[in-house]
Amino acid sequence: MATFAVTYAYTDATAGRRDEHRPRHVEFLKTQFDGGRLITSGPFGSEEAPGALLILKGESKSDVEALMDQDPFFSNNLIEERTIRQWNIFFGAERVDAAC
Repeated sequence: MATFAVTYAYTDATAGRRDEHRPRHVEFLKTQFDGGRLITSGPFGSEEAPGALLILKGESKSDVEALMDQDPFFSNNLIEERTIRQWNIFFGAERVDAAC
């Protein structure tokens, strides 16, 4: 499986709705983590623009896109911009592979 970096960008206008859907979003991500698809994830720091970085394993970009379409934040239109990019890890690839 390949590794993919997914970024989410949020706007302040959706903060309240994100809070409302956060439990289902976290449950979705925990399921992916427990299943070995999600390697790591988290929000950007408080001094950064609102958003998050998620590192996932997938067969293809379209595979990861289909998976992440199921995220309640995405299905409820709470993400202003989402990017999905294949990430070819150079340093630390063996650590990522060992974690999966």
